[in-house]
Amino acid sequence: MQTKMKTAIIDIGSNTVRLVIYDYDTREGLHELGNMKVVARLRTHILPSGEMAEAGIDLLEHTLQDFVEMLEDFSVSDVRVVATAAIRQATNREQIMARMSDKLGLKIDLLSEEQEAYYGFLGVAYSLATPSAVTIDIGGGSTEITLFKDKELCYSHSFPFGTVSLKQMFVKGEVLSTNEQQKLNAFVREQFAQIEWITNCGLPVIGIGGSARNIAQVHQQRKNYGLTGVHGYEMTAQDLRKLNDFLGNMTYEELKQLDGLSSDRADIIVPALSVFRILLEIVNTTRFQLTKKGLREGLVMERILQKDPTAFDKYHVFDIHAKQLAAEYRRSDVEVANLVQLAEKMYDECCRLNFFTYVEEDKELIRKAAKVFAIGEYIELSSSSQHTFYLIANQAIDGLDHVERIKVALLASYKNKDYFSHFVEPFESWLEEDELHKLRDFGAMLKFAYAFTVSKRGVVQDITLTRAADGVHLTAKLQKNAAAEKYQAERHKKHLERVIKEDIHIYYNEEGLNK
Repeated sequence: MQTKMKTAIIDIGSNTVRLVIYDYDTREGLHELGNMKVVARLRTHILPSGEMAEAGIDLLEHTLQDFVEMLEDFSVSDVRVVATAAIRQATNREQIMARMSDKLGLKIDLLSEEQEAYYGFLGVAYSLATPSAVTIDIGGGSTEITLFKDKELCYSHSFPFGTVSLKQMFVKGEVLSTNEQQKLNAFVREQFAQIEWITNCGLPVIGIGGSARNIAQVHQQRKNYGLTGVHGYEMTAQDLRKLNDFLGNMTYEELKQLDGLSSDRADIIVPALSVFRILLEIVNTTRFQLTKKGLREGLVMERILQKDPTAFDKYHVFDIHAKQLAAEYRRSDVEVANLVQLAEKMYDECCRLNFFTYVEEDKELIRKAAKVFAIGEYIELSSSSQHTFYLIANQAIDGLDHVERIKVALLASYKNKDYFSHFVEPFESWLEEDELHKLRDFGAMLKFAYAFTVSKRGVVQDITLTRAADGVHLTAKLQKNAAAEKYQAERHKKHLERVIKEDIHIYYNEEGLNK
């Protein structure tokens, strides 16, 4: 049964108020149709008495009114409105929510600290392959920390400070002075040190939210980074220290002009960076991973899973995304399954004959690449290789970090050695020489295996390799007429022959052929 949904999340945060409209289809997965934000800084409208000032409430009302009109234009009626720290911390929160309900017809769900942390964890668990980690989502008025192991949430905690409130507490001007940063660091370190379950746990730290994304974007700009997007990007503790030194020496005007940094975060980026750095110290890790998924994605994923329990699988993140990506480019499940089966068998047979050394991680990489092999042919057959590499390398793919993304792109787009060399050139420093050779060999093997699926009818059921005096004999077991496969296999066997340095002779077992 196919499920289709158009839904929206309005996220009322302490720094920004954001509307994201999603479209979900069982075959092609979850896509953003629109993403609008207003930097409202509601946290700055909390008065010393604890109430939100009328100016802040008016700003929220006008922002939500604009969003309601956008929802009408997009014909979206399934909307969930959530609020976090700014509304949660306001003593007049009930009046604020009642006003938005009466005037705009919007029912606001006030998320508890535990819920806010949980939905952030969900967004991470269903979009990254990392099995165990500490997550941090620093907003304008609160910071949520979780610890999960084997994709199960173990602990969560919410701190009543965020980037905007830290600025209010410690920064007199627009940017942190050295003395102010020392005081801010001491405060944050004291807060984090109270949480025993993060102390020296040694797990990677995953940054959620706009501040984390901006830090990654600035780091990529400074490196002249070759890939787009921050989802699956990873930085080290040393990277964060160097970036802190760089940003800490800039004026507010210079920060506003900095490529990769949203101008509305220019005054809060260094406080956010300080929080991330200190958390890595407390956790005792050097790994800082980034995700573009978080609270809103957790909310919408939970919503979808209620209607379609198979929509996401946190234990097989890439498999779900690859299936949806293949469907988006009109690859059938049968076609993909056939190529995966033949690619795995080809690898096993090559290992059995000692052409490759069996490594489970290598087989898994080949399996992943087979799931999206040559998806670019559905854009234009004659330039399939270029389109395939671009599609995989230049979009966030759930379940893959950036190095894995390039490896899968190189294998899935393999056409010949020259194309491989061209595609890998910007990323050669990412890979060791022996790994480059191995990837090229695996690409050649996949190209040959793909020849046996060219008519997309599941023609070849199985393949076996045997040594012979005149080279290697490959026997393909057929279940349908294989005219197209026979032609393509003869054309493309040269790719694998160059790898194994032996001639390949192809034979066909037609006993199971449907006559």
